[in-house]
Amino acid sequence: MKKCLILLPALLSFGLAACGDKKDAPAASGVKAGEVVPPPAGTSWSNAVRATPEGGYVKGNPEAAIRIVEFGSFTCSHCADFSEKSANELDSMVDTGKMSFEFRPYVRDPLDMTVALLAECSGPEPFFALSHQLFAYQPQMFQTIQAAGEDAYRTAMEKPLDQRFTALARLAGLIEFAKQRGISEEKAGQCLTDPKKVETLAGQVQKANDQYEITGTPTLLMNGSVMENVPTWDALKAKLKEAGV
Repeated sequence: MKKCLILLPALLSFGLAACGDKKDAPAASGVKAGEVVPPPAGTSWSNAVRATPEGGYVKGNPEAAIRIVEFGSFTCSHCADFSEKSANELDSMVDTGKMSFEFRPYVRDPLDMTVALLAECSGPEPFFALSHQLFAYQPQMFQTIQAAGEDAYRTAMEKPLDQRFTALARLAGLIEFAKQRGISEEKAGQCLTDPKKVETLAGQVQKANDQYEITGTPTLLMNGSVMENVPTWDALKAKLKEAGV
């Protein structure tokens, strides 16, 4: 099964309190599976992005009959592969109004937390585009950190929590990455030192573990239930076609 393993010891090193459990909403009603639903005039469903109470970002018809949720990690190579292979086809499916797609960041390690903080830095509208670019940058990010050496990584990790993610971002080339995409260095710094956001993201992981027993990423839900043996875009696409999307 193509999933990245969960790195719980790294997550627990954040030393943050977990949030309480909260069940997903029940399946949407009023829209039949397979029914094409047009978006509001002058828009497309794939551009209708909003934050969710569960800590993710969703695009698509809020009344869609099929609701897909991905728990994904920005340091997971299989999640990067899912992002690359799904991008165009997924948006076409979302644009039918038959399904919505939500991404919930699942942080596995401090570097993962760093990337997730930057992915959410500009809010809902650019989240998916920025996330795709961050996943595409993943191999270069790893190479940049490896080139800096173990001592540089250790030094970044030894910094206080309010400095650690900024130090990791600089080490990984993520500050320049963000600046090239319209996020100023000052804004990136604010996002990387937001303790409430760090706590929220860490709590989201604990909540997902409690509710869904996540063992690897990506983990996919359809209408609130974990999809077993569906770790790739091709596998999900087959299930969606069976469901009439």
